[in-house]
Amino acid sequence: MSKETKLKTGEEIDVSLPKMGESISEATIITWQVQEGDQVEKDQVILEVATDKVDSEVPAPASGIIKDFLVHTGDVVKIGDPIAKLEVQEVTKNSEKTTGTSSPKKSQKEKPPKSKQLKKQPQKQQAGQQHSTNGESRELKVPRNNNLNISPLIKTIAKDYDIPFSELMRISASGKEGRLRKTDLFNYIAQGRPSAGVVEAPVSKAESGFKLPDLKFDKGKGKIVEMDRMRQMIADHMVFSKHTSPHVTAYVEADLTNMVNWRNTHKKEFQEKHSEKLTFTPLFIQAVTKALKDFPNMNSSLDGKNIIVKDELNVGMATALPSGNLIVPVVKNAGKKDLPELAAGVNDLAQKARDNKLKHDETSGGTFTISNVGTFGSLMGTPIINQPEVGILATGIIKKRAEVMEYEDGDKIEIRNMMYLSLSFDHRVVDGFLGGSFLRHVADYMEDYKAEK
Repeated sequence: MSKETKLKTGEEIDVSLPKMGESISEATIITWQVQEGDQVEKDQVILEVATDKVDSEVPAPASGIIKDFLVHTGDVVKIGDPIAKLEVQEVTKNSEKTTGTSSPKKSQKEKPPKSKQLKKQPQKQQAGQQHSTNGESRELKVPRNNNLNISPLIKTIAKDYDIPFSELMRISASGKEGRLRKTDLFNYIAQGRPSAGVVEAPVSKAESGFKLPDLKFDKGKGKIVEMDRMRQMIADHMVFSKHTSPHVTAYVEADLTNMVNWRNTHKKEFQEKHSEKLTFTPLFIQAVTKALKDFPNMNSSLDGKNIIVKDELNVGMATALPSGNLIVPVVKNAGKKDLPELAAGVNDLAQKARDNKLKHDETSGGTFTISNVGTFGSLMGTPIINQPEVGILATGIIKKRAEVMEYEDGDKIEIRNMMYLSLSFDHRVVDGFLGGSFLRHVADYMEDYKAEK
């Protein structure tokens, strides 16, 4: 804290949420590492927060005593907003109150605000509604908010109250662009969760001839393993992506013999010259960025009825963490970097992912994503789009196969290095011609690989 030299002992100051990156405007409170009344030293970690998939630690700006928490677990706080009160004091090494490892104070579940306006009003039963009096699911024709915007705070509150995503979609959202606000959710809870246990009424035979079956699945018995926070976020993102974007997946096969031979010939020399390991990932990124320049609409996102064609080519690379979870670090301005720069960027991000040291800016701002499913031995994959992008490329395992090669003097059978490419794209923005043409260009650039100088 730059003003700490002017602080006086006994002075009470606000501890604010520090800046975490140019694109980060807010963060979700995960865990307080101290309790109210604890004495802390400057730069001691007092709080853990999350933005999207990356967790960060917040240090104390000065030495002193934590007087009050102004935010609690699950709250979404804007950068610069106060999060706690701290009484400035000099901390001695022998102080009995200096903790640093104290257990976080258990946060109480936030309860809906009490208000006379939140009393549940009797509703008239309409035609097509079937109410249940024994706690079983009800069948109602209720509206669904298909453009619902859910914040991390809403997800946390919904989890506390066991409210599924399908039920959240039936809550009226008062926020901008379909954003479900905390007050909307608390009002709904205070009303007794009128849509709880509600399922969409199946259409009649007169409408489509199809009736939704009421299936009772046997989920079986076994060891119960609770999802960790990151796995829950991944699950939410995947469901949201499939719900939001109509996915179409196209496939091509690429002959990577030239690329494989070039890498095998130059990887040792490359590492000696640039002190960087040469993997296939930077070579794939080169091919993708060339194709994105040919088809800029693949480097876009959808905002309502507007397509935003991005100025920058920021390529995300899906990476598996040691925990088994997935994260997508982003190579910024990939279209402007040569091979040594790409290799250095890829290696640095991959190492940080393995060490859980990725920063917020290193996992945000992506415009297109590559997922190398071949790393796990998969022949091909059907990747799920990383929102709000409109396309994601999966690269399969490179396998040697006997292929028929056409030459002027006749056909020949040769051993070639073959790989399948899978492109999932958002059919709201990308049609089959654009998606197929882009994918073919990526394969062509890989097949006719030439190193950029």
